[in-house]
Amino acid sequence: MAHLLFKDVNKVYPNGYHAVHDFNMEIKDGEFICLVGDSGCGKSTTLRMIAGLEDITAGEFYIDGKLANQMSSRDRGIAMVFQSYALYPHLTVYENLAFGLTLEGIDDDIIEEKVQATAKILGLTDYLERFPRALSGGQCQRVAVGRALIRKVSIFLMDEPLSNLDAKQRVTMRSEIKQIHRSVGATTIYVTHDQTEAMTMSDRIVVMKSGGYVQQIGTPYELYFYPKNLFVAGFIGEPPMNFIRGSVEGGKFVSSSISLDIKPVVKDVKALEGKKVVFAFRPEAIELGAKTSSYAVDSYVELTELLGDTTNVYATVGEGESKTNVILKVNPHHTPTMGANFKFYIPHNASYLFDAETEEVIESDIKRH
Repeated sequence: MAHLLFKDVNKVYPNGYHAVHDFNMEIKDGEFICLVGDSGCGKSTTLRMIAGLEDITAGEFYIDGKLANQMSSRDRGIAMVFQSYALYPHLTVYENLAFGLTLEGIDDDIIEEKVQATAKILGLTDYLERFPRALSGGQCQRVAVGRALIRKVSIFLMDEPLSNLDAKQRVTMRSEIKQIHRSVGATTIYVTHDQTEAMTMSDRIVVMKSGGYVQQIGTPYELYFYPKNLFVAGFIGEPPMNFIRGSVEGGKFVSSSISLDIKPVVKDVKALEGKKVVFAFRPEAIELGAKTSSYAVDSYVELTELLGDTTNVYATVGEGESKTNVILKVNPHHTPTMGANFKFYIPHNASYLFDAETEEVIESDIKRH
């Protein structure tokens, strides 16, 4: 295992492009950390700086208390798994797993022991004599993971390792990688554009925005229920959070679509008077029955999508040019008719307000659940 520390780490390329801005984070021994964000946010660049494949322009990076800025990749105790499997097509699974150990001059008996142990963990025992061309995408990815695992390093770096797999294989490999992490205990930093992977696999998530800016670091629970700004709120969750823009007038959130008393959901309503704000709620948080601690909202159903366990309802709130599009998730047995008027309820504890100018969340005493 390994302890990592980043102090104001920056990456600026020779052409002046600032890929990562002031990255600060402490990663504990054995943690599983996911870096997520849109394209160009600097997540892969950050991973490459950890691996020593990119120089750090400014700031300090420590591994187990030792300054690692100038440390060679070989001395960092790191193994990487890439998006491409990078397997040797002319070597069997056994030979691919053993390749790094063979280069190190390790005895054949020890290699045999390590390969068999690794193959057992990954469910590859029956495939050791096969070539990569005879394997499925998921099996090839397990071999790639095994090649990193067999080295017994303290840090695993994974750069979108599941992006080449189909949906079913990704679900299977997510659970397998998490189980491997638990059994091995190595500190793992995992880059993905898929927030579902991040939510299901990680101990903590780093959400980054285009230009290399860290928006929030927290557990999946913290990011989902307590987003710090509009970017995180819109990035985490599928479908994304609904946003309705308006202002605070007379203690109410007022837009061209709705008017809601926000005193139950913010600390200091008077301080918000006249401010432009964004009212937000998650599609799955709505209810179909009225409660005393909820907002009633009238909508018009444009489209429905039956997904099996739930139905996505695409609706509009308000009328004319000022109407706002929202997405709602409902029980499939209560799917409304397209073209119908539809009333739904937003619980107070599922409601959010964001400052429209700063995009930061407005403080609330509400306990989310």
